[in-house]
Amino acid sequence: MAEGTHSVLAGLIGAGIQGSLSPALHEHEAEHHGLRLVYRLIDIDELGLGPDRTPDLLAEALRMGYSGLNITHPCKQAVLDHLDELSPEADAIGAVNTVVFDGVRGAGGMRAIGHNTDWAGFARGLTHGLPGAGLGEVVLVGAGGAGAAVAYALLNLGVERLTVADVDPRRAELLARKMDGRFGGSRVHAGLTSDLAALISRADGVVNATPIGMAAHPGVPFSPRLLRSGQWVADLIYAPAETRLLHEAAKLGCRTINGGGMLVHQAAEAFGHFTGLRADAERMLAHYLSRTARPRALTLSSPGYR
Repeated sequence: MAEGTHSVLAGLIGAGIQGSLSPALHEHEAEHHGLRLVYRLIDIDELGLGPDRTPDLLAEALRMGYSGLNITHPCKQAVLDHLDELSPEADAIGAVNTVVFDGVRGAGGMRAIGHNTDWAGFARGLTHGLPGAGLGEVVLVGAGGAGAAVAYALLNLGVERLTVADVDPRRAELLARKMDGRFGGSRVHAGLTSDLAALISRADGVVNATPIGMAAHPGVPFSPRLLRSGQWVADLIYAPAETRLLHEAAKLGCRTINGGGMLVHQAAEAFGHFTGLRADAERMLAHYLSRTARPRALTLSSPGYR
């Protein structure tokens, strides 16, 4: 697509998303391409809907002329059975965070194609935000859609042993089996949240892929006292910029990173799917940092986003 020749309507489906920075990131980047992009929030909490209504929202977005949608908690897996096609990554992960409507409108040829840009977003955010982070043994807390993307990313990055823990042991077991079946080598294991003390004690790093720590879900996913100096801790939450988990982890001497890097990199990938244009991730990160009152001097190659 040539720059400046069209407009794009996109949006985000999820619960409790009124504080999302996605509209600002996408619309600001579009301006630099001479593109008119409108990005709307479709908050199922505000609408009084459950995640089971995600297919209806997809159909309505298609009718209204959306080019695509981002999908977030708790709809990333609810959307799977209502798409015409999945990218190889989305199929492997079993969760979708980006849907693109492709085809000719009005000719009955529009198709909904599911992608997952979360995994690449997390991988790039971790690599740039915590360079040299140990990947021998990692504990992943949360086996939902976001957790599945993180598991896929960590295994692609070369984690030797990944333990997945979730309040629902069956969900952790299913994710561990799915990832182990794809990557082999018995690198992925399911653990119990009741065993987190032992699991975290021997880990190089820990990832929180639960919503606990967000304004709507205050608290910590596990006791920060389980951590020790020298470990790294990643929290997928970016608002607040420093969750209680990250605050306590930093006090203990851990290297920490929030979900800002993942947000920016997944948004850059999604922007490309929506517009056909290549986003400038460095520019998007600078805009993210300006919106969160962080130092503008930080770049994608900086040693952490804290």
